[in-house]
Amino acid sequence: MTRPRVIFFDVGNTLLFPNRKRILAQLPEQSHPTLEQWQALERRTKQEFDNGMKGGRVDHGFWWMFHTYLLRDLNALDDGVRDGLIENTQKSSNWDQILPGSCEALQRIGRNHPIAVISNADGRIKDVLSRCGIAECFHSITDSGIVGCEKPHRAIFEAALRGMKAQPEESLYVGDVYSVDYVGARDVGMQAVLFDVAGAYRDRDLPRVESLAGLESWLQDAALGLR
Repeated sequence: MTRPRVIFFDVGNTLLFPNRKRILAQLPEQSHPTLEQWQALERRTKQEFDNGMKGGRVDHGFWWMFHTYLLRDLNALDDGVRDGLIENTQKSSNWDQILPGSCEALQRIGRNHPIAVISNADGRIKDVLSRCGIAECFHSITDSGIVGCEKPHRAIFEAALRGMKAQPEESLYVGDVYSVDYVGARDVGMQAVLFDVAGAYRDRDLPRVESLAGLESWLQDAALGLR
């Protein structure tokens, strides 16, 4: 493996995490899943979605599946409620939870690698990154809502690479969904690592980390030729 020079990050479930209370506002609060239950739904959805992903509105399709499972578990499946939950989930402004130490970790990574963002979003992800205090860590922010196509389509990766004047083989992409992030990046010749906080891919023989600290260790090993 070539040591990566440039690192690109996904945002959702990688840098920022969902404001579950806001996303689920239309459901009775006593029915809101715990973090553990939410992550179990995330693992289930990723595994099913990866097996059946066929293009189309990728982000919408993922959250349609996720909220279908959520409402079925609550014995409350309703098309209108599900549509509202999907709409809430696809608002960038509802992804504003950041783990402690994220900014400092990104600054450390950024000392050795130019870093950038590629996100399936609604055209407003830069505003949320700014509000969370990390937008200035990145040299560029590529948002599907502005580019006009979603990952895993190669065009969004190619646009980000052009913006960073980077070659695919010297670039690493870090994201959380195998069929969207890992496969999409590999298809354009980039290296890829799964950011797997929920543990959806623990049983797969794939490069993966569960935190930014884990990514720092992975990069240190790569620099020593251990990856």
